[in-house]
Amino acid sequence: MKLFRILMLPLLLLCAQASHAEAPRVEKVVYHFSESGNAMGGLRNIRNHLDASPNAQIVVVALGAGIDFLLEGEKDKNGNPYEVVVQELAARHVQFRVCNNTLKARGIGKDKVLPEATIVPSGVAEISRLQALEGYAYIKP
Repeated sequence: MKLFRILMLPLLLLCAQASHAEAPRVEKVVYHFSESGNAMGGLRNIRNHLDASPNAQIVVVALGAGIDFLLEGEKDKNGNPYEVVVQELAARHVQFRVCNNTLKARGIGKDKVLPEATIVPSGVAEISRLQALEGYAYIKP
């Protein structure tokens, strides 16, 4: 029995060390879109962000006029569809969230929202939750 304890001691010490080792920190960022005028510029910022930090966890929260680029058929001022860029970023694990309060206030059906986006009850509450409870940094493009 004494031999068993002697052999188990290094294993227990190793397990204790492993449990105290910190997991690698992940860069988490929420991008807040509340206006439609520079949505394509904001999406370019996100693309550049991912090019510099490929493992960043990015969530886009859109509310008010900022949801327009996440609606079917919407195009930028040059006639380029937003959907293509949204699909590209979603493939890079960017999450898109649309404020349901905005949809209701503007009379927009949920079926008009791009499939890459998730509808959340409140955009501002989602931003607050991500920052306060999940440690996301805040960026307003």
